[in-house]
Amino acid sequence: MATGRLMLDVQGYELTNEERALLRHSEVGGLILFSRNYQSKAQLQALVADIRQQRADILIAVDHEGGRVQRFRDEFVRIPPMKKLAELWLADPVAAQQWAEDLGWLMAAELVELDIDISFAPVLDIDWARSEIIGDRAFGTQTDQVIALASCFMKGMHAAGMAATGKHFPGHGWVAADSHLDIPVDERSFESIRNVDLVPFRALVSQGLEAIMPAHIIYQQIDEHTAGFSSFWLKQVLRQELGFNGVIFSDDLSMEGATVAGNFAQRAEAALAAGCDMVLVCNHPEGAKQVLAFLESYPSGNTVSIQTMRRKPLDIDTERFARIASQMECFNV
Repeated sequence: MATGRLMLDVQGYELTNEERALLRHSEVGGLILFSRNYQSKAQLQALVADIRQQRADILIAVDHEGGRVQRFRDEFVRIPPMKKLAELWLADPVAAQQWAEDLGWLMAAELVELDIDISFAPVLDIDWARSEIIGDRAFGTQTDQVIALASCFMKGMHAAGMAATGKHFPGHGWVAADSHLDIPVDERSFESIRNVDLVPFRALVSQGLEAIMPAHIIYQQIDEHTAGFSSFWLKQVLRQELGFNGVIFSDDLSMEGATVAGNFAQRAEAALAAGCDMVLVCNHPEGAKQVLAFLESYPSGNTVSIQTMRRKPLDIDTERFARIASQMECFNV
C-alpha cells in the first residue's frame, strides 16, 4: 500500500533514470501528468507502464476536465468546456444532465483504459463572471445548476471506474486573480460563502465525493491563511461541518498562491498540518526534492487511504463510447 504524501511530475515522454529513482522514494505517492508528457496513446501507455514498474501502487493523475483544461488531445475525444452544459441547461435541463453524465463517463473511460487513476474533476466553483481562470470551466452561475450537472458528471465518472475530486474548495469563482500567478483575496463574509459557494461541495459530499482540492485563496474575513493551509477550512468546515471523510489534495505548492507559507518544505508542512492528505508539487523538480527531504522526518498523522482513489477496472462499453463520440459535433469543439 502506498503511503507517500507527495504527488510530483516528470518532464517528458519517457522517464529518465533520475525520475525512476525518485518514483521509488517511499514518500512519493502520486504522479500528475501534463501535456508535455503526451505524444500519442501508444507513447502514453508505455510511459504509464514504466511508472507502474517503478511503483505499482502509485496514484496517477491528470487535469483533464475538458475545454482549455484537457491535457491529452490528439487521439482523444475533445471534451467541451462545462459552460457548454450550463448553456444547454437553460434550454433543456434534462438533455444537459444526460450530456453531463455521458461526458463524465467518456472522459474517465478514456483515461482508466490507459491505467490512469484520476482526473482532478469536477470543478464545483460558481461562475460569478469575475474569474477568468474559472470562467467556462464552471457548470453554471446558480447552485442548483452546478449541483445537478456536477452530480451527473460525477455519476458518469463513477460508472467508468474513476473517483471524483471536487475543486476548488470553498470556491474560486469570486476572485479575479489567478492563484497560479498571484495571491488572491476573497473579501466576502463566511455566511456569503456558506450560503452559495459551499452549497455544491456540501451536496456532492453527501453523494459520495471521494476527494477535494482546496483553493490557494485567502478568505480575509474568515482566516489569514489560504484555504489549503487553513485548519479552519479543512478540519472545521470540510471535515466537521460538511462531514467529508475522503482525501484532501493540496493544490500545486509551486503556484504563487502557495508562497504565503514560505519555502517548499514550509508549504508542505502547512498543508499537512491544516489537514491535507497529499501535497502536489508540479513544474519544480527541486521543490519536489525539498518536500521529499522534509517528509522523511515528518510524522504521518493522517489516516485517510489514498488507495481509495485508485481506478476500478471495468469493462468499457464500446457502443456507448462510439455513440457519445459521434454526437460531439453539437458542442462545436
